[in-house]
Amino acid sequence: MQLAMSGKTADRVPLMCQMSIGHMLLQTGSSASAFWNSAEIYAEGLLALRNAYRFDGILISLHGHSPDWEKKIGRIAKEGSTEVIDWKDGSRTVFPADDLPLHYQAEVRPPLSLSEFEPESIPGEISFIPVSQGLEFRLDPEHRFDIIDIVVEKGGRDYSIHGEVTSPFDYFLNLFGFREAFVGLIEEPAKVKDILQRYTAAVKKIAVGLVEHKVDAVKVSSPYAGSGFISPAFYREFVLPYEHQIAQVVQNRGVPAYVHTCGAIKDRLEMMIEAGFSGLECLDPPPLGNVELAEAKRRFGGQAFIKGNIDPVNVLLSGPEELIRRDARHRLDIGKPGGGYILSTACSIAPRTRRRNVEILAEIVEERGFYCSASD
Repeated sequence: MQLAMSGKTADRVPLMCQMSIGHMLLQTGSSASAFWNSAEIYAEGLLALRNAYRFDGILISLHGHSPDWEKKIGRIAKEGSTEVIDWKDGSRTVFPADDLPLHYQAEVRPPLSLSEFEPESIPGEISFIPVSQGLEFRLDPEHRFDIIDIVVEKGGRDYSIHGEVTSPFDYFLNLFGFREAFVGLIEEPAKVKDILQRYTAAVKKIAVGLVEHKVDAVKVSSPYAGSGFISPAFYREFVLPYEHQIAQVVQNRGVPAYVHTCGAIKDRLEMMIEAGFSGLECLDPPPLGNVELAEAKRRFGGQAFIKGNIDPVNVLLSGPEELIRRDARHRLDIGKPGGGYILSTACSIAPRTRRRNVEILAEIVEERGFYCSASD
């Protein structure tokens, strides 16, 4: 993994896929509420599935678990396979057995107005991870990196351990909601940039903390920076300068930083490299996105490593097995020459992907991923 992330060749192409929470829940059989809230149980799941799938690395997407989470429960109930927790603070969380939780606050937060917002009110410390569509994972300030320490201790000598931070652009969208935020890019760009810079300063602190706790790489999650959301011009103005600062602070400490952006990014590949990342992840192929691996290799191969780009829906989830084998071989044939390639799904392994389908990837890497020589 280290050699691949530095653009070089090792004995073979490494394999490492990101897994959805739903997939990990279904494959481990863990309690959904415990898997989400307990650093120890989450770590056990990550390590168990790494062993099952023979991945060369582990991505830790959630960190900052509170060891006292169970003390905050008012009532817990089962509704079929779903767990429902009513918390002592009046909020409620629904934990499906195959997906992200749904959290409902005791009081609904009124929408914020960008024109009335004071950027100075943004705290200097990050207190949550904006997971998806308003779902926030709260960070315990006294236990921000416990999960990192657990996984590094148990697997850090043998596997590449990756931490994750979220793009300042995501924090901005999470704060105002999509409509207010996107309109604000046009109507109040100066204020937006002030907000983004404040979030950037806070995210950099988390990124440095991950490095200090011995991760081997830092992933910057930036799912809303593709062409389905913003133009190349807006990417250059509202994403690139801030993600560049995060990439720089990580890499100045000798650790690679790579970016994960979903969907169609064909029109901004060079700008993502310009942001200073060591690697790009996802590179969703059609029909999920618009990036062909061979074209990506031609355009920036040698400048940054590539992690991808097996279609996690139309190939890995749907199968059949022979399609998975054929597609994985095809990705290796394109990505392997010259090094700097990690075989992976483009985005996360979908929840209901069969275990056998994922196991096939390690078999193909063993069959076709070895380099005959450093120049192969």
